[in-house]
Amino acid sequence: MSRGVKKKAVTAKSPGRPRSDEAHQRILEAAYELMSQIGFNELTMEAIAARAEVGKPTIYRRWSSKAHLVMDAFLAAVNPELTFPDSGSITESIRLQMQQLVKVLLSPPGQIIAVLIGGGQTDAELIEAFRENWLIPRRKAASEVFKKGVECGELRADVNVEVAIDALYSPLFYRLLLKHAPLTQDFVDELVDIVMKGLAV
Repeated sequence: MSRGVKKKAVTAKSPGRPRSDEAHQRILEAAYELMSQIGFNELTMEAIAARAEVGKPTIYRRWSSKAHLVMDAFLAAVNPELTFPDSGSITESIRLQMQQLVKVLLSPPGQIIAVLIGGGQTDAELIEAFRENWLIPRRKAASEVFKKGVECGELRADVNVEVAIDALYSPLFYRLLLKHAPLTQDFVDELVDIVMKGLAV
């Protein structure tokens, strides 16, 4: 009986306050918007709390650090389908996936990726979160595609998968961050042709 009374008392305090899931979403949106505007280093929990109209304790109950919050905000807002299409050719599947990645990098989320990588140079927790939650899952997916290429006889059996992934994808992030040359579909085509030619049987 006492449990029922206690539950009713808690419910009675709820009207006028954002529900937990609503507050959670507002925090994520506030973190993403502010990071887009001022970057990771200038971002503060106080600013996020003010934008989301919640107290800082509400944020810290969900995230132990700014890095974890920012990474969750990024993943919630940007979850592009960067899967490898089954084109009948490993090389063409990689080409199509990389072209889709370039579209993402050229969009507003691409600038957030640049912010995360940049902020991660001075925040070990942020770069670790980025690697674990965004980079590594995508490298694993690419690794499976390369292994399939070896198994079906399209790629050499002695291919170093990790080096091959770096050879293909690192130039995209190099251009994203340094902006010394444009990220284009033509660049992807030439890059894929050069790298995959060296990996083919």
